[in-house]
Formats: sequence, structure tokens, C-alpha cells
Amino acid sequence: MNLNLQTTAFVFPGQGSQAVGMGKELAETHPVAKETFDEADSILGFSLSQLMWDGPADELNATINTQPALYVHSVAVWRTFTLHDRDLGPATVAGHSLGELSALTASGALSFSDGLRLVRTRGELMKRAGELNPGGMAAILGVDIPTLDKVCAEASTAGEIVQVANDNCPGQVVISGHKPALERAMVGAKAAGAKRALALQVSIAAHSPLMDSIQNEWNAAVDACPIEKSQIPVVGNVHAKPMLMANELRADIKAQMQSRVRWTESVQLMLTNGIQAYVEAGNGEVLLGMIKRIDPAAVRIPLGSPKDFVALKE
Repeated sequence: MNLNLQTTAFVFPGQGSQAVGMGKELAETHPVAKETFDEADSILGFSLSQLMWDGPADELNATINTQPALYVHSVAVWRTFTLHDRDLGPATVAGHSLGELSALTASGALSFSDGLRLVRTRGELMKRAGELNPGGMAAILGVDIPTLDKVCAEASTAGEIVQVANDNCPGQVVISGHKPALERAMVGAKAAGAKRALALQVSIAAHSPLMDSIQNEWNAAVDACPIEKSQIPVVGNVHAKPMLMANELRADIKAQMQSRVRWTESVQLMLTNGIQAYVEAGNGEVLLGMIKRIDPAAVRIPLGSPKDFVALKE
């Protein structure tokens, strides 16, 4: 495949893209990927790779493990891709939620070891926030953002909040918040014409004010982590704008904890800036599915397994 990197963005998946077996074939085929998994196991002090490759699924699906698993796989893919020409990168990178940290590492702003420790901390803190302030999330299909913002505002009270968490693509939005408010919003969304309102199997209300209990600790962890100016523009989740400076990158991954993931706007911005192809570096094709609905003309390339690398070279 003749890929013009000047009109290509690399995108990195977030929670929900994990699956038992992720990265196994890649590590067996590409030594640099194997080294990445070994390095992660060594940094974490346990065999994350074994959990990723052999399960059990419920343990891999625990936030505390899912986040590092997705990050390590994405970085292993990125390292395999850039092995032959480190100077040749895509025009832009972006990540969905957790994937923004993978994007920061790909951009050169965040080292793998520092990034992995930060991702592990993020998973631990979000797990604790879910225990301190339990909530939930729901996928709403077939309603636009202004309608859903109104539905959420009407379903919220002073003590029970629900808000848009992920603007994934037209017709697919995730809302997040306190369970009672979430349930009211699901009813309200259906009344407003939603095709489906589906509760997600999570006990945390990510990208909502329910994360406030761990915000200060998260800010401190981000401030303590060495972050540099990025070599490739990173389109951030919070403002859907390209960022290069370390202070902007820090501010975005801090604010992201309670802010909506503006994925639709991010892809629209990349389209405006001339991006014609998207490579999803990591497990699955969740982001490519969203991108198809935002920019149907875009070239979409999965990159997570050896066969994907073979297809890319052809």
C-alpha cells in the first residue's frame, strides 16, 4: 500500500478495544514488539503480557489492567512501524481517551517507561474514583449532541449529574454520571428519538465530575511526569485542537479526566487539515469504525497484527 504519511494520521484506541490474545502474534513475529512487552513486564513487576495473551478476560477488562494493556500494545505497534525510519512519521497523531497517552508517546513527548507508569496510575485512580463515587456509562445511538446535552441537563440534579462523555461519531455518543441521573437520561434519550440506549458494563463514570475525587492526585502525577514538546502535532480530546507544547499536552490530559472526548470534532479537524488516511495503531478497529461515519472517504488501515504489517507493505 502506497501510504502518503504527509496526509496520514495515526490514531490510538482507548478502553473497550482490549481482547485476550492482543499483541501475542506481533511479539512472536517482531523482536521490537517482544522487547516492548518484556520492558513493560519489568517496569510493572508482573507479567502484563501473560494477562494480555492468556487472560482471564475479566482480569484484563479491569480498568487497572486494561489501560496499560492497550498502551503497551499501541506502543509496540508504533515501535514496529517506526523501526526502519525513525524520522518518517505521520502528519498528526490522536488518541481516544486513554489513547491520548499512547499518542503522546508516539509523538515523542512522553517516554515509554514514564508513560506506562502514568497509565498504570491513571487506571488505579479511576478504579478508586469508581469505588468512592460509583456511577455508570451508557451508549446512546441515533441522537445528536445538542439534543443529548439538553436531555442530560434535564436528567441532572444538584447532587446527581450526567453528561456527554464521548462524542464518538454522528449517531453514537456515550453519556456518563450518577446511576439515577444516567437512568433518567436513558429514558429521556429514547423519548427524544434515540434508537438505542445501552448501559455499558462499567462501574466508573469516566469523563464526568464523578472523577473529581482523584483529580488532584492525577494532576500531581501528570506534573511529576517528564513531558516534552512533541515532534508530531497531537490532536487533543478536550479542545479538538493540535498541540505541540508540553504545557498544552499536560493541561489536556489533566482536563480530559472530567471532560468530554471530542472525537467527532477531532476527526473533522484532521479532515480540514488535509488528512486523508487513518492508521489505527493497537488492538481492533473501533476508531476506524467511528472515522468511517465522520469521514466516509478516508482510507482506513488497521495496524495491530503481523498480517496488518504485511498488508501495509504490499
